[in-house]
Amino acid sequence: MQTAHSSVQAYRGGLLYFHADPAFIEHAHAWHEDGLLVVADGKVQAAGDYATLFPTLPPGTPVQDYRGKIISPGFIDSHIHYPQTDMIASPSPGLLPWLQEYTFPTERAFQDPQHAGQVAEFFLDELLRVGTTTAMVYCTVHPQSVDAFFQASEARGLRMIAGKVLMDRNGPDFLQDTAESGARDTEDLIRRWHNHGRSLYAITPRFAPTSTEEQMALTGELARAWPDTFLQTHVSENEEECRWVKQLYPQARSYLDVYDRYGMMRPRAVFGHCIWLDERDRERMRETQSAAAVCPTSNLFLGSGLFDFEQADKARMLLSLATDVGGGTSFSMLQTMNEAYKVARLKGSYLPAMRMFYLATLGAARSLHLEGTVGSFAAGNEADFIVLDPQATPLLARRAAHCNSLEEQLFALALLGDDRAIAATYSGGKLVHARTQG
Repeated sequence: MQTAHSSVQAYRGGLLYFHADPAFIEHAHAWHEDGLLVVADGKVQAAGDYATLFPTLPPGTPVQDYRGKIISPGFIDSHIHYPQTDMIASPSPGLLPWLQEYTFPTERAFQDPQHAGQVAEFFLDELLRVGTTTAMVYCTVHPQSVDAFFQASEARGLRMIAGKVLMDRNGPDFLQDTAESGARDTEDLIRRWHNHGRSLYAITPRFAPTSTEEQMALTGELARAWPDTFLQTHVSENEEECRWVKQLYPQARSYLDVYDRYGMMRPRAVFGHCIWLDERDRERMRETQSAAAVCPTSNLFLGSGLFDFEQADKARMLLSLATDVGGGTSFSMLQTMNEAYKVARLKGSYLPAMRMFYLATLGAARSLHLEGTVGSFAAGNEADFIVLDPQATPLLARRAAHCNSLEEQLFALALLGDDRAIAATYSGGKLVHARTQG
């Protein structure tokens, strides 16, 4: 693998990136069929037509030729659990028994830093193999699980967001902290990792049922004390879970209102699932600039429900796509798009491929309030990008030969693509994955 250095590098191929949401703006994307991406010092210097930019390159600039392929900003996965890598595809009749039977026992092992480090390495390999260059990651209740994750991601120079799970009730004793210890550990981890290299910290209450009111109050205090950190949790995923929250927090108007009452709704707060929200909930999401991480493969796998894209768009909520591994059944954002499309159809709406690629790139960056850092090829963005191969499989190649538009080509990649469609992944201008041929 090459290392990033100060000399200019250039990449030729079809260039695709976004400057707006295709659901609301007609010409929301930029497409250069024969394009050139120019990178210097790990950041995007320019992106445009090859014929225009090539003459401006310093003499001797190496140009990597990806003609016939599509160069896109790297995918951003806004909700994923690295400790659940080893329990992906575990059978269960629903969310709550799945947590008890598989999730909690699997997470227990992350008290061992060596085990946590080994899983983190595999997890990051898998993300890069499927073209995900940034992820918002749940660790476990153990602070050492966070240290192991960030040590692994920083060694690769990746832009990652992660945090220690907070849970002080309704879980096994071996996975519980206390309100005080959880807050103390979180603050220590924020000081150690937030804005260290390319690492960003997420305050991480698992979900309302596994935190006492005392822990929720301290979590809200942390969210106010560290406003540039992220916050991630789950909300309104499963109807049985929603009923449970109503019993535990009878004073709250809704499940989402529980978090709102404790001051957790704010920019950089990302709520996983958001299936069973009502109109007022969606208004609060917009008002607070909180974001929904839509997890279609997980929601289908656990039978949780179908996300309502039409109502979310009506409320102008911030949206992104997410895998939610291990409830989700694939690390691949292409496979996630595949299922998102079907979920939208079952709810009576339609997701064009352009919209899905937006939600996995610039849309996710906007949800995370990281526009200008990742998610597009605007000058100054970090040079995190992927190379998509429309010829990756015999079926894709055959379908590509009959595509009459960019929308058709992207739709074929979303519906037929997987890890094989990712020819290369770059992070900070450095090649961090190259598909093995054969």
